[in-house]
Amino acid sequence: MGKVTGFMEIDRQDRKYRPASDRIRHYQEFVIPLGEQGTRDQAARCMDCGIPYCHNGCPVNNQIPDWNDLVYHDNWQEALRNLHSTNNFPEFTGRICPAPCEASCTLNLTDAPVTIKTIECAIVDKGWAAGWIVPHPPATRTGKRIAVVGSGPAGLACAQQLARAGHDVHVFEKHGRAGGLLRYGIPDFKMEKHHIDRRVAQMEAEGVTFHYNCHVGVTVPAQELLDTHDAVVLAGGAEQPRDLPLGGRELDGVHFAMDFLPQQNRRENVDIGKPILASGKHVVVIGGGDTGSDCIGTSVRQGALSVTQLEIMPLPPEKENKLITWPDWPLKLRTSSSHEEGAAREFAVSTTRFVGERGHVKAVACTRVDAGFKPVPGTEFELKADLVLLAMGFIQPVHDGLLSELAVGFDPRGNVAANTRDYRASRDKVFSAGDMRRGQSLVVWAIREGRQCARSVDEFLQGRSTLPR
Repeated sequence: MGKVTGFMEIDRQDRKYRPASDRIRHYQEFVIPLGEQGTRDQAARCMDCGIPYCHNGCPVNNQIPDWNDLVYHDNWQEALRNLHSTNNFPEFTGRICPAPCEASCTLNLTDAPVTIKTIECAIVDKGWAAGWIVPHPPATRTGKRIAVVGSGPAGLACAQQLARAGHDVHVFEKHGRAGGLLRYGIPDFKMEKHHIDRRVAQMEAEGVTFHYNCHVGVTVPAQELLDTHDAVVLAGGAEQPRDLPLGGRELDGVHFAMDFLPQQNRRENVDIGKPILASGKHVVVIGGGDTGSDCIGTSVRQGALSVTQLEIMPLPPEKENKLITWPDWPLKLRTSSSHEEGAAREFAVSTTRFVGERGHVKAVACTRVDAGFKPVPGTEFELKADLVLLAMGFIQPVHDGLLSELAVGFDPRGNVAANTRDYRASRDKVFSAGDMRRGQSLVVWAIREGRQCARSVDEFLQGRSTLPR
């Protein structure tokens, strides 16, 4: 587990960012790698903690102490093999996962956890650079044909696992390219899209067939998939955004975040229709999560005059009480790279209406709220706004089309009903995984569910499976 005394001799050092004044001029990644020796030094800090709580903190159950030790001993290729044994796409998680594993690290008790996310990213990036990551086509074919609907992280992980088990896997994607929200929701400055492209190329070499511009339930009948495949996996995500039906909601300039963010990612490739741009505008982002942060970074790069983020929750503490929270994910104030690029943040604020002029939004009327989210009298105020972005999360998958046609059952939250034992939906030979099953969540949870669902599908078709859960 690294160097036995490493955590006492080596200080935590993580990747740094390029200066904000430079990075806001482009949409490329701006994280500066530690370098090989710096990464090995950080891996050496992994202590012999007895119980590696990072295993539980990581949804895909990465064997973190094992590959830390391998990196420390300069055995990068074996570290990569170990990492891939639990995670199909560590270059995704190494860039956009919030790293719950680090919150669970024993060294986090002293606010100096091992830089697990950085080491993970360094391993896989070195693997790509060295040519160690190659296709792994199956030795034999089963003759079974499987449809995977959706090419986000859950669908991709499920498809790759099933293809490696020898099945004929077909991925149906409603957009022109694979990746789901990884491609169309995550800004390029957080993860450049060539990372997705080379994984897709790897999967195609392993036998996966991608069908683009195929919107199942709209342009492709869902029943057709059932009739022509031995199993169907629903991995389409949770795309129904949470709305804010207030006075003035119909005004031009009030948009969902997922109408705004995909446009920037697609702007150079396709006709995006009526553009939604922050250039020269006062922008208000409603919602304090990662999507809201992505809206901030994109707005700043587009040349917004000002950006203000509103959050109805109270200001969280800057530091958690670890005796209460550790090793669980703590509630505390988190400042993203986008926040640092120039945004005002308001907490305990509720929006009451959108104020317009000649059909276009001009301001957002707000009020402060108490701990019970009730308005505090006398605290009303207005924020100038030429563009309002609703980034309050997603409530469920879209029911119209695919899910309605299949008539699958839903859980009380409106997600496709399927348990984590076998991931089977209420329809015969239909399975579901990722956000479409569990609701809005992290990329690492989507990968976990895609892998576990693949094993269940393999067992369903073959009677047994050698795929890992």
